[in-house]
Amino acid sequence: MHNTTDAMDYRKALSSFGTGVTVVTAHFEGQDWAMTCNSFSSVSLNPRLVLWSIRREASSHAAFTQSGGFTVSVLAEHQAALAGQFATGSMADRFANVPVARLDSQRLRLAGAVAWFDCDIHQLIEAGDHHIVLGAVRGFGSTDAGGLGYYRSKMAQFAALPA
Repeated sequence: MHNTTDAMDYRKALSSFGTGVTVVTAHFEGQDWAMTCNSFSSVSLNPRLVLWSIRREASSHAAFTQSGGFTVSVLAEHQAALAGQFATGSMADRFANVPVARLDSQRLRLAGAVAWFDCDIHQLIEAGDHHIVLGAVRGFGSTDAGGLGYYRSKMAQFAALPA
């Protein structure tokens, strides 16, 4: 077992790797579910596979792992407030005053996102205190807007370096 200081140092080291910020949604037993996620990543181009991870003790774990699928909305730079809104609170609070579109899968994608990926669950992989959720992409879309980043425990912007 690692001590608290060690755990904080580990988390700090991990925060040195910048990521994008997403909101993952599911539709389970007639209810919409959503959570902020920065573990989203591409896996394969052929077939089209993506992944993200969810803590096995999360209150929404069953909704995301038993619903058959999920939709990932990649947040735009101007959507930093949504990252906080979808991180805590009731599902009603999370979706309050957020424009969404319902997809044919019945899952929601957030309006204004720079990209979205609607996925069927391809595989669940047990990994420590999380499940890695692999999704087969059934639909997607994107814009040229700038995406929201997360770096060293703060919201960030991505900027291309000069060539």
